[in-house]
Amino acid sequence: MEFNYNKLWKLLIDRNMIKKDLMAKTGITSSTIAKMGKNKAVSMEILGKICIALDCSIGNIVDVAKKD
Repeated sequence: MEFNYNKLWKLLIDRNMIKKDLMAKTGITSSTIAKMGKNKAVSMEILGKICIALDCSIGNIVDVAKKD
């Protein structure tokens, strides 16, 4: 199973934020950001922290992509 975080990256752009801003606001690590950059799975706790920080729902930041 693969995940797609393009919605998150677009949301950051729309809010004039960079990944370091997200890290500072949520307390998540650079290794977690790197995993997300490679469309790897992260915990629901991490996704929850991002949703709270950005005042959005999980569907606004991640999609599940089928692997062929």
